[in-house]
Amino acid sequence: MEIQIKERENKGFAIARDNDKKAGLMTYSDPGSDFIIIDHTEVEPEYNGKGVGKQLLYKIVEMAREKNIKILPLCPFANAMFKKLDDIKDVLKP
Repeated sequence: MEIQIKERENKGFAIARDNDKKAGLMTYSDPGSDFIIIDHTEVEPEYNGKGVGKQLLYKIVEMAREKNIKILPLCPFANAMFKKLDDIKDVLKP
């Protein structure tokens, strides 16, 4: 599974590909300050339950740490993951 982050202006996304086939996507927006807003997660049906969403989230968390920014998880999936996973709470926007 390959996960890449792509950004354009004030939007971005992490995309998961499995042999050139899209497995999932997590989108975010950048309001121009010190945080990003994760607003949507989608995983292709054949990849449900395989941890694709979590891998996408970890890729965005890694990027947030590199840029020293926080994450506001408005997407229900990302929000639930932040409540469940202690190892990513350092980038959660208070």
